[in-house]
Amino acid sequence: MDIKEETYQFLSDLGIQYEQAEHASIPTMEALDEVATILGCPIAKNLLLTNRQKTKFYLLLMPGDKKFKTKELSKQINSARLSFADDETMFDLLKICPGSLSPLGLMHDHENQVQLLIDEDIMDWDNIGMHPCDNTATLKIAKNDFFKTILEAMHHTYKIVHLIGEDSIS
Repeated sequence: MDIKEETYQFLSDLGIQYEQAEHASIPTMEALDEVATILGCPIAKNLLLTNRQKTKFYLLLMPGDKKFKTKELSKQINSARLSFADDETMFDLLKICPGSLSPLGLMHDHENQVQLLIDEDIMDWDNIGMHPCDNTATLKIAKNDFFKTILEAMHHTYKIVHLIGEDSIS
């Protein structure tokens, strides 16, 4: 069973309903605009981050159109410096390849090595668009299903962060 099928089975086992859009591999957030329109929901940007020592890992979900400033997030999680985790680390932790990063990959993080960070703006959404751990499809999942049922089944909690996404941080 490939990772996409495994993700669909995981959601089915939980009784999660979702809408799905199959598409060619989409490498950028900008290219997902059409998919967001088709699904009728915003699609989250997912970033896998690590501290300098590569001992702490964070999966950040934020609106796709918001700029990411590492300094802004570092302050909120008391990390001196953050960088993007490399491809090998992403696969080792979440069994996901670059371009397919998704919070659904946390189903593979049995040791809770990855802390989920959610930009507060996502909490205003009714639904969240995300890949099924493969960037040839996008799912529309109800926010409440994601935060209550899915995260609980994966034994993960989350922390809300406030990201402005602008050059000047006050």
